[in-house]
Amino acid sequence: MAPGEPVSSFDPRRVRADTPLLRRVINERPITYLDSAASSLPPRAVIEAMSRYYEMRHANVHRGVYQTANEATAIYEGAREAIARFINAPAGANEIVFTKNATEGFNLLAKSWGHKNLKAGDVVLVSEMEHHANIVPWFQLREVNGIEVRFIPVNDDFRLDLTDIESLMEGVKLVSLTAMSNVLGTINPIKDLAALAHRHGALIAVDAAQSVAHSPSDVTDLDVDFFIFSAHKMLGPTGLGVVWTREAILDQMPPFLGGGGMIADVRVDGYTPANGPSRFEAGTPPIAEAAGLGAAVLYLEGLGMANIVEHERNLTSDALSRLASEFDGRVRVIGPSDTHSRGGVISLDVEGVHPHDVAQVLDQFAVCVRPGHHCAKPLMRRFNLAATARASFGPYSLTRDTDVLIEALHHALTMFG
Repeated sequence: MAPGEPVSSFDPRRVRADTPLLRRVINERPITYLDSAASSLPPRAVIEAMSRYYEMRHANVHRGVYQTANEATAIYEGAREAIARFINAPAGANEIVFTKNATEGFNLLAKSWGHKNLKAGDVVLVSEMEHHANIVPWFQLREVNGIEVRFIPVNDDFRLDLTDIESLMEGVKLVSLTAMSNVLGTINPIKDLAALAHRHGALIAVDAAQSVAHSPSDVTDLDVDFFIFSAHKMLGPTGLGVVWTREAILDQMPPFLGGGGMIADVRVDGYTPANGPSRFEAGTPPIAEAAGLGAAVLYLEGLGMANIVEHERNLTSDALSRLASEFDGRVRVIGPSDTHSRGGVISLDVEGVHPHDVAQVLDQFAVCVRPGHHCAKPLMRRFNLAATARASFGPYSLTRDTDVLIEALHHALTMFG
């Protein structure tokens, strides 16, 4: 099944039934999980795939020649092939690098490709809505190479301000942007920005952590150069991230970490790195996590990414409408109101109540939300916020989750009156 292909069998209630954690009862209430932007919930198929590896195939990969070692290697490389298919990588698995998370992926990008290709005065263009993972590595590279880190501002409507984008592009060698803001829910026009970057002779990197599980991902159609995300935000396990880049770019990138598994040869006078993704996967890799990610990809493909888009858009539209009508302006949504230009991430500013207090009150109702700055402090400063309480949907979410959220928010406002 191709990524994004709709299927008639999608039913969020079935997804819930497949998700063990949603059976939890907390404070005598069934759990209402609204924190998928932080970490999505794995279905049983993912958990069982990891358990099967440990129970039946636990061995290191690319080393042993015995049966279980060969099976472990097949599982690990099968996950690479599944991801390549899921994002439509033009050269397949040869373009997929596994890291421990998306943050490490951006560090790999900065410290491998960036260190080799960027010099003093070159510009990396990011935006004010980026996660720290797509800001701090560039600041660190600035300290070493003297590059400039430039920011695209964000408008009052929570979208990128592209008014002066042509002047912002002067001297830019890399544009590095989120596909969907983890605070605002804003969906950025990545395909258009990729075309802009290429017209200026720059490459473009995409933080797909928030988008990859919520909409179809096609790196060939987007015509981007780097695509980075984490398994745990796409119904997979923690401890595993993905970096995709074009094979021609990957072949020219130096290793990021040194040790076993990433070499073709080591001599007393130096070493020769391995070819392909192995060059960036030093040491024993996250094999069980790869087994889980492969299962997560199959599960998402079975649901149909187009179905997930429609389901979460309907949930978001309903939630935004009710939040606007029920609280007389006392609960403010920090993000766009148009559901066609935003995803199911809803950051809330509750009048007179600190986001951490909001989250603690919601926990009494077994509602899971994330309070804090969401690793996006420049964006928080842009809107004069210290933090927000963020609710976020997944394919297992239902309108009844919003019912409980609304109930709990009324209680919070009453408590802090």
